Amino acid sequence: MRSERAASMGWLGIVRLGLVQSALGSVVVLITSTLNRVMVVEYALPALLPGALVALHYAVQMVRPRFGFGSDVGGRRTPWILGGMAVLVCGGVLCALATITLPGHFALGLSLAVGGYALVGLGVGAAGTSLLVLVAGQVDDRRRAAAATIMWVLMVLGFAITATAVGHFLDPFSPRRLLIVTAAAAGVAFLVAALAVFRVEKPAQPEPAASERPRAAAEQSFKVALRQVWAEPQARGFTLFVFVSMLAYSAQELLLEPFAGLVFGYTLGESTKLSGLQHGAVFLGMVSVGLAGSVTVGGVRRFGSLRAWTIGGCLASAVALIGMAGADVAGPAWPLRACVAALGFANGAFAVAAIGSMMELSGAGGAGRAGVRMGLWGAAQAVAFALGGLLGTSIVDSVRLLSGAPTLAFGIVFSAEAALFLLAAGFAAQVGSREKRGSTADSTAVTV
Repeated sequence: MRSERAASMGWLGIVRLGLVQSALGSVVVLITSTLNRVMVVEYALPALLPGALVALHYAVQMVRPRFGFGSDVGGRRTPWILGGMAVLVCGGVLCALATITLPGHFALGLSLAVGGYALVGLGVGAAGTSLLVLVAGQVDDRRRAAAATIMWVLMVLGFAITATAVGHFLDPFSPRRLLIVTAAAAGVAFLVAALAVFRVEKPAQPEPAASERPRAAAEQSFKVALRQVWAEPQARGFTLFVFVSMLAYSAQELLLEPFAGLVFGYTLGESTKLSGLQHGAVFLGMVSVGLAGSVTVGGVRRFGSLRAWTIGGCLASAVALIGMAGADVAGPAWPLRACVAALGFANGAFAVAAIGSMMELSGAGGAGRAGVRMGLWGAAQAVAFALGGLLGTSIVDSVRLLSGAPTLAFGIVFSAEAALFLLAAGFAAQVGSREKRGSTADSTAVTV
């Protein structure tokens, strides 16, 4: 099979693929934010319902390795990206239809919602996995950190633009307006993605032997491929790193504003501003890694490798979380804003560095398995996100119920997250050590 890095993509190509990520995120934010609000506020449904549906969309992404294998065998990524986007937008419209059906016909609406959220997860898995593999295969080592930053920043930009535009057109709210606006936003997202990937990938020939196999043989070869990737110490170690770090990363997302309100007495406006501070710091951390990782002297990164930023970001996140857990000792005098800003910067730095490392390592360990590796890591991330919010909130609720002390409850969760980040830093260090001990051939596959 041809080399994944036969050509080096320029900045324009990276931005084009970043627009695909933006389009993908713009549909997902409708499902996880707008429809969540409508179910809970406009229709007075229990918050558990959208929470369970969002968890479902993460759970079905366990099939990401299979999608990655399909693109490996076919030799092209763009058909999987466009196919995944088509499934995603259809799922998004179905979710909106299910939402407006729930109040009058709950059983039917719930059935439609389960199908819709499952389609969203499948679409994200197919498009997202193949997109990252495509970027990894066509971006050289010098631009990989910046590429990861561009992809992530454009995804956040997609969130912001979609949320603002949809919010404008949804007032005044009506079920018909919700369905129309969702369908229009999904259609625009698909169009943007289709234009962005147009002729961005050069034609490639699939592996003849693999393309001619019957379905049963192809399924068997996927199992073989998955076993082979899992047997690679580097791939297995990075899977554990992704799961543990993303579990810690996602567990605190739903807790910051309640923590500020219950422990520090922040008003709704004050806690919202605090959340904005965190997101701003995340953005700054992402950009810092992108800029630092792009500066090289003699082919060596001047301001740290992706591995160094990944480990450092995890360690800094752990320190910041320990600082937030220290609020139960210091009380309201504790510098909460400084801790939140430090946590946001560290999270942004580690997240972008981890994505860059994902791209860097996807081609290591053997040819023709980049999609399976990326799919495996994407599945680990999805499962971690599904569990993180659920575990974090349930532990806080349980401890508060038993002890009546919100400070203790949040302190326990933040301390546990800090421990997870320390564990993740250890996994990242081990993966880097294995990479250094690899053969010259393997090193060439990673860095060329």
